[in-house]
Amino acid sequence: MKNISNLAFVHENAKIADNVTIDAFAYIEEDVEIGEGCHIHPHVSILNGSRIGKNNSIHEGAVIGAKPQDFRWKGEYSFVTVGDNNTIREQVIINRSIYEGGTTKVGSGSFILAQTHIGHDSEIGDHCVLGNSVKIAGAVKVGSCSILSSGVIVHEGCEIAEWCLIKGGCRVNGPVPPYVIMAHNPITYNGVNAFVLRKGGKSEETIENIAKCYRHIYQSSTSAFNALNRIIEDIPECKERNAIAGFIKDNNYKVVALPLDLID
Repeated sequence: MKNISNLAFVHENAKIADNVTIDAFAYIEEDVEIGEGCHIHPHVSILNGSRIGKNNSIHEGAVIGAKPQDFRWKGEYSFVTVGDNNTIREQVIINRSIYEGGTTKVGSGSFILAQTHIGHDSEIGDHCVLGNSVKIAGAVKVGSCSILSSGVIVHEGCEIAEWCLIKGGCRVNGPVPPYVIMAHNPITYNGVNAFVLRKGGKSEETIENIAKCYRHIYQSSTSAFNALNRIIEDIPECKERNAIAGFIKDNNYKVVALPLDLID
């Protein structure tokens, strides 16, 4: 059974599943799909091209499916997809893709806190936390189980891998490899994200192997290329080692907080 306020605007062609609550002054456009169990709070706007999964809570003043803020967009019809069990807090803005048929994606189980902006064509993984006033530019990737603290700014096209912690106010201007903490401005390596990794069930042996990898990369005064060779020789093969090595290779040995003279 739907619970839709008579003070909300819901287009007759919008697809609203059962057990959805839509509060007063919400605005739902025509080409919108909202899954079961969602709660759309007052003054939320869900615009054409939005696909919302199940059991999401979207709070006051949020705008889902906003037109892209990019001069390359010329009116192409595009989408935003939001998974299940997310909490999207007040005045969050999520922009559609700039490409015809393209999609901006938010996974499942995440907390996106007040006044955060997710730009066009970005992809947010599962079980992420985006703190208050996080600003994510276009075509950014944030891996699952990562935390971006309040005030983080992520430049266009950057990738933050899984299980990262970016401390408050950082400006991310390049690829951030998995399992790390990054802090300060300019951004610097601040250790392994051990506390969160333990909460996620990673063993002490695994965490120590991750730390060894990053001692080679950030603390041995050698190039990323040489560090990667040392990692392969020194650390037993495991999923986490392979994830670190693969990320660095995929990004041409250029990762944030590594001095330019150590990049091959």
